[in-house]
Amino acid sequence: MSDLLERLRERGWRMTAQRRVVAEVLDGDHVHLTADEVHARAVVRLPEISRATVYNTLGEMVTLGEVLEVSTDRRAKRYDPNAHRPHQHLVCARCGTIRDVHPTGDPLSDLPDGERFGFTVSDVEVTYRGTCPNCASA
Repeated sequence: MSDLLERLRERGWRMTAQRRVVAEVLDGDHVHLTADEVHARAVVRLPEISRATVYNTLGEMVTLGEVLEVSTDRRAKRYDPNAHRPHQHLVCARCGTIRDVHPTGDPLSDLPDGERFGFTVSDVEVTYRGTCPNCASA
């Protein structure tokens, strides 16, 4: 059973066939699929699943805090099941591949007091950009 499925079951989330398929599609490391990609993969497993059901299920998972909505560019939002382990993203500027990374250090403390402008900072999002090995060799 996937980590996401297990977390949803522990929360008592009603596990319909459609919800299960969406959770299974999101299972794995470095998963950052768009809703359309989730739908395309879900249809292979459950042909009758609708696009609306996929969008609604993803929205519910985000609301529960079990999936993160990730926007690393001006394109479609992506969905990240790695919601419970703090991480940042490494994005290929050419193909858009996204990898979860876990840099050392504390980005919250890296912001100098003079640059906080009186804000109480509670969260940081860092996106590293570069070229993946596949694109670099092409």
